[in-house]
Amino acid sequence: METLKYKVIKTEKQYDEYCRILHDLDFSNKKKTKKIEEEIDLLMVLIEKYDEEHNIFDDLDPVELLRSLMKDHQLKSIDLATKLKVSPGLISDITNYKKGFSKDIIRQLAALFKLSQEAFNRPYKLKVPENSHFRNASVMNTKKKLAVA
Repeated sequence: METLKYKVIKTEKQYDEYCRILHDLDFSNKKKTKKIEEEIDLLMVLIEKYDEEHNIFDDLDPVELLRSLMKDHQLKSIDLATKLKVSPGLISDITNYKKGFSKDIIRQLAALFKLSQEAFNRPYKLKVPENSHFRNASVMNTKKKLAVA
């Protein structure tokens, strides 16, 4: 009987290994054969299932989540900026809590990392240097509540 190459992910070590394999397959310079594409699809399903069961996204604010994903995918700010077709300065401002996520950036990040948009569309505090001299000043990236007439 033939043993399976991949199994349902049960440990974080196995999760990390599968993420590394997926990254190597996805970003290799080799021509992707049908077999490699099927292997990538299988790994993505296994990784997404583990992510759903071990959802740590609610514990992280959107910026921490983005930083974690960048680290996991070995992306630098300039690499992410290139993929999103924005300036590296914007990515730097977002990851340093100086600017919030635009709707377009949220959509692109969700598609790129295969997550729901809600993962990046949650409130968190921005650090605005212009207000740093005020004692209790902070800017929030929050949803506005509209009064219904």
